[in-house]
Amino acid sequence: MSRYEAMSFHLETERLILRPWAESDADELRALKSERGNGTPTVEHTGTLIAKQLTATATTGIALLPIQRRDEGDFIGYCGLIIGRSTVEEPEIAYELFQRVHGRGYATEAASAVLDAAGATGRKRLWSTVGAWNTPSFRVLEKLGFERDHVSTDDSGEVVWLTRSLP
Repeated sequence: MSRYEAMSFHLETERLILRPWAESDADELRALKSERGNGTPTVEHTGTLIAKQLTATATTGIALLPIQRRDEGDFIGYCGLIIGRSTVEEPEIAYELFQRVHGRGYATEAASAVLDAAGATGRKRLWSTVGAWNTPSFRVLEKLGFERDHVSTDDSGEVVWLTRSLP
């Protein structure tokens, strides 16, 4: 059993709602992943991704959550905690939003709510790993108080590791 409390899987901010995945998110998730420029995942693949997220949440007590705008009710991306390149004790914060909503502060707003939820679990530190090319993500993480720790390399190039202590 984990020594940490489970993360809250329902988060709300002034403009956003973060909630658990549903099968109905599959089409929007496919569209979001296709913006990466590597093609569009199949319906089956996307369904498998959502099922894996739900299983990971049940197993780890942390979650990557879909983001909906409160007023519009539309899916605009996801944000949450993952094991990724780190551990369940010191997970990574991750987020991805549709390009059409970039530059409006949604990533910072959602990630701030996730930071609060992570702190409530009893965790003391989070990580983030970002491709060295991803300047907008660095701006978000800087606003949230993350600091660069080190750089590594993987198949896609340089990866910058950042960390943030939690209160």
